[in-house]
Amino acid sequence: MTRERAVLVLEDGTRYDGRAYGARGRSLGEVVFATGMTGYQETLTDPSYAGQIVVQTAPHIGNTGVNDEDPESRRIWVAGYVVRDPSRVVSNHRANATLDDHLVRDGIVGISGIDTRALTRRIRDAGAMKGGVFSGADADLSADEQLRAVREQAAMTGASFSSIVSTPETYVVPAVGEQIGKLAVLDLGVKASTTRYLAERGFEVHVVPQDITAASLEALAPDALFYSNGPGDPAASDAQVSLLQESLKTGRPFFGICFGNQLLGRALGFGTYKLPFGHRGINQPVLDTVTGKVEITSQNHGFAVDAPLGEVIESPAGFGRVEVSHYSLNDQVVEGLRALDVPAFSVQYHPEAAAGPHDSMYLFDRFADLVRARREGRPLDAATADATTPAADITKEAN
Repeated sequence: MTRERAVLVLEDGTRYDGRAYGARGRSLGEVVFATGMTGYQETLTDPSYAGQIVVQTAPHIGNTGVNDEDPESRRIWVAGYVVRDPSRVVSNHRANATLDDHLVRDGIVGISGIDTRALTRRIRDAGAMKGGVFSGADADLSADEQLRAVREQAAMTGASFSSIVSTPETYVVPAVGEQIGKLAVLDLGVKASTTRYLAERGFEVHVVPQDITAASLEALAPDALFYSNGPGDPAASDAQVSLLQESLKTGRPFFGICFGNQLLGRALGFGTYKLPFGHRGINQPVLDTVTGKVEITSQNHGFAVDAPLGEVIESPAGFGRVEVSHYSLNDQVVEGLRALDVPAFSVQYHPEAAAGPHDSMYLFDRFADLVRARREGRPLDAATADATTPAADITKEAN
């Protein structure tokens, strides 16, 4: 069967001709690549990819179809999808539909049959850039019209997507087993596995909208606060930063992942910046400076916190001493923060590992122990109960 023509256009004028995949029409977004060999369904349903056209570097996509157990949210969030060789046959006992079916269902315009290796190298060398996928009638537009549409779209820098991906109203995930406390999860694009793992640690999880006010949060009276992953530029989330600062002043324990790490960085007074092409994949090596261990992590971020490695510094926003607790072994990007005078810590990667390795699952236990310690009046250590060597010293030794 001959498939309809489609074209991918980058803002620098580069064009890739291929075949239509998924829905027909036009998709615009920032073109990024993801290096995971597995877990395409989790990738597609990760709200952190909102506003982005995702290029899969693995050549064969769709082999195991899709099922009802693996989605991380209520729908596919990517703006567009780029693959080299979509599977024509689904082969997995859990599958109940094809990936193509779900792309069409959620209106995701994609393209297949292009050289994704060449495209990945282009992004790696030039950086993530605006792009567009055009199929159906939009594939027949002139090259100038397509390029104009790509260039006129808004950039990712300065963009906020939290209101698009967040829950409109609070919902509760009951604690599993003995309850240790009530946890407020600010939904900036939270994944289902994250709330499940938190509930399994004994938290009664209250997932709240991204625009909840400080007064409403205090009325909820949570024992701890959690900021989820999510899409967009952290510099465009002033309200969420202010909310976190007010919460930190109460002494309430805090844990943030991915976007939550960037917002903790801003709340502590650090800046953030855009990475050239970001970290997106399930094989990213990170050093835990507290334990000296290397973790293989799942990541999906295009922005990072600007904080110094290997030293304890004073929070510019007045929250005491802070240190970088994790950093990337590929490019030394900050991958975690630890506050030493308030009970708060965060990591830039995804410890829920959906999809990905489970090296970092201990962080959920660390957070639960932090909440127990506060309730029981034990000394608070936001890193780990048995770590006594300052992160700065271990970093120096590792280097």
